[in-house]
Amino acid sequence: MKNATLPPLRVDSELRAAAEAVLRESETLSAFILEAVRFNIARREAQREFIARGLLAREQARASGEYVGADEMLARLDASLAKVRGKQAANTR
Repeated sequence: MKNATLPPLRVDSELRAAAEAVLRESETLSAFILEAVRFNIARREAQREFIARGLLAREQARASGEYVGADEMLARLDASLAKVRGKQAANTR
């Protein structure tokens, strides 16, 4: 696979200085930028998939006529969160 380049990017000196200030030991600015691009690609793909799953669920609910109310869903989420927190508390003892 051939390597390609990203377009050059002009930024003000404050942004460049801020980026350089957070570099880890031995990390280059190019590596930092590449990591940021990869992270944002992954985040946007996950966001797109999340929205697609939500739209599909909406269509399935419309087709079946079966919906879960907000109060019931919040109760389920609270129960899941309490269960995870209980497991975490047990693991720290």
